[in-house]
Amino acid sequence: MTSAAVEILGLGVGILGWVGVILACGLPMWQVSAFIDVNIVVAQTIWEGLWMNCVVQSTGQMQCKVYDSILALPPEVQAGRALTVIVALLGLVALMVTVVGAQCTNCVRPGKMKSRIVIAGGAIYILCGVLVLIPLCWFANIVISDFYDPTVPSSKKREMGAALYIGWAATALLLFGGCLICCCSCSQRDETSFPVKYSAPRRPTSNGEYDKKNYV
Repeated sequence: MTSAAVEILGLGVGILGWVGVILACGLPMWQVSAFIDVNIVVAQTIWEGLWMNCVVQSTGQMQCKVYDSILALPPEVQAGRALTVIVALLGLVALMVTVVGAQCTNCVRPGKMKSRIVIAGGAIYILCGVLVLIPLCWFANIVISDFYDPTVPSSKKREMGAALYIGWAATALLLFGGCLICCCSCSQRDETSFPVKYSAPRRPTSNGEYDKKNYV
């Protein structure tokens, strides 16, 4: 597979990860009700996300409410909001930077600068993956700690929701796509860093002029 194809593959994987982060950010299923002990059979399920919480009835009806106060939210929710929004914006920047420096575009002349621009785009994708991993692991740690804490009532216990798993998958895609872009660009730069120069020997001909047949 050529370096251009690997670069396009990395860009596509990074875009999928970026879309996954946006999807995980908007979903209200970061933590859901845990059906244990007395809560094995309930008529409603509670979803809690970064922006709202929802109550899903057994009949299929769902009611969602946006959080009223930002400052009254737990610190993990505030950090999750800030980091996911930052990652969504950085993902757009990474996309634009990578496209500008990609081999399949002519925005920048081929050379070291073009490779550096692509490496910068891949590095931003990797940074996005690291940043979005912070709130995901923070939420998961709180959910698991509260689940096994005997002092927390059964009605307050939660389990990890689908948004966390989507976020982890998006993180893996961002890291993988960023690494592909960086590795491909580094190998391409190494190949073009040492051009081969050939100079034919200048030999005078019988009439005193230099032979030019070996020159291009």
